[in-house]
Amino acid sequence: MATHSPIEWTDATWNPVTGCDKISPGCKHCYAERMAKRLKAARNPNYRNGFELTLQPQMLTRPLEWKMPKNIFVNSMSDLFHDDVPLAYIQQVFDVMNEADWHQYQVLTKRAERVHQLSAHLAWAPHIWMGVSVESQKYLGRIDHLRETSAHVKFLSLEPLLGPLHRIDLRGIDWAIVGGESGPGARPVDPAWVTDIRDQCVRAGVAFFFKQWGGVQKKKTGRELEGRTWDEMPELAVIS
Repeated sequence: MATHSPIEWTDATWNPVTGCDKISPGCKHCYAERMAKRLKAARNPNYRNGFELTLQPQMLTRPLEWKMPKNIFVNSMSDLFHDDVPLAYIQQVFDVMNEADWHQYQVLTKRAERVHQLSAHLAWAPHIWMGVSVESQKYLGRIDHLRETSAHVKFLSLEPLLGPLHRIDLRGIDWAIVGGESGPGARPVDPAWVTDIRDQCVRAGVAFFFKQWGGVQKKKTGRELEGRTWDEMPELAVIS
């Protein structure tokens, strides 16, 4: 678990699962895959399998040890709803999130169909946020699957944004994060794509968070959009 995450929209990360498989174009330059290779080379025992999907049961209880409330990004190095993660294990993760209920948890997946399928078997609570990643118009259907879950707070990670997203159905969505791709081989983002999504969120009353323009050196491109930063969070679930 990283106690101070560099990810702009969270405080910390927790990885009860590591490793994943690429399933859509947004995965092409996966930062987690690069990080897993470095951690394996550094002989971190949790990454002995590199980026191969691996359950990490020894990490399950970490949030219970964290006494100060935090926003915690669950599985920054994997996807909790990967087909090879058993339902019983996912339920264990939810049990810990419900026990350590002084935190807020941000669970993010590209496997929206499986979230929908398993939703009725999971112990949702208001402090467990559920999100889906959508990188282009082709994958807007993931939002429909998210909308059908029993999650109390539903959010979108529109990152890496690889094309315009017109007429997003934002019904039932509480938060949208937008960001360009960063790192080696980063694909460019068109500012018009970002401002269009921002305007859709404003009209729909959805909290909007602009993470970054991205690029090979994301610190140089920054995260200002039309002269300001956008750091909105869901009003119904903010830890102070």
